[in-house]
Amino acid sequence: MKVKNVIISQPQPQNYEKSPYFDLSKKHGLNICFKKFIKIDPVLAQEFRRSRINILDYTAIIFTCNNAVDHFFRLCKEMRIMVPETIKYFCVSEKTAFYLQKYVLFRKRKIFHGKENSEELISIIKKHLEEKFLMPCTEGHKQEIVNMFSTNKIPVRKAIIYKTISDSKIKETINLNTVDMFVFFSPFGIKSLFDNFPDFKQNGTFIAAWGKTTQKAAKEAGLTVNIMGPTSTISSMPTAIDAFLAKLKK
Repeated sequence: MKVKNVIISQPQPQNYEKSPYFDLSKKHGLNICFKKFIKIDPVLAQEFRRSRINILDYTAIIFTCNNAVDHFFRLCKEMRIMVPETIKYFCVSEKTAFYLQKYVLFRKRKIFHGKENSEELISIIKKHLEEKFLMPCTEGHKQEIVNMFSTNKIPVRKAIIYKTISDSKIKETINLNTVDMFVFFSPFGIKSLFDNFPDFKQNGTFIAAWGKTTQKAAKEAGLTVNIMGPTSTISSMPTAIDAFLAKLKK
């Protein structure tokens, strides 16, 4: 089966022509279209105060994505909280750790990260159990990570600082009959697909899903996941798609 039209459920990268997706499109003759399947709504200071969480009571912050980084510091600014330099940061990936540099000076003694692997993040955190952990996140955050903290008896307080909702505009810009592949990076993207197209049937459409929770959400929605990652040999979605298409052509 030939794959031509691919929809990536993320915003288009800056300098797209220098991105791996551009190379992928040229190599396989793809028409790659980027669509934001979700919208992010901030939890404002007044609403956050109802949670009775005092950010300054915590000595370590856990970040699982860039959105959490942005909204944590946005909220601190709104609440006029000066984040102490002594706070430690634990990030699920190196990418998120580097993104954190927008707000704090990067020091290895204060910023720790895994490699897109929740298990690895847990093992790092276990070496710092003397800290008091806060995890800024969205509503409906990945329960898998929360369960791992509980299983490993690591006390972590969740702080809902933004909301992730389906973007209704995608139904106006997507013709399901022309899509050969959907690419998802979070369970929220899967939810948005069915919120906008409740009668969607996969039929011959390929589904790519990045991360265990995304793959689980896709399967629970009745989808067959054709492309998965990360793996020991696949470190990015463009790499995963490239390998799949190369195999498909054989």
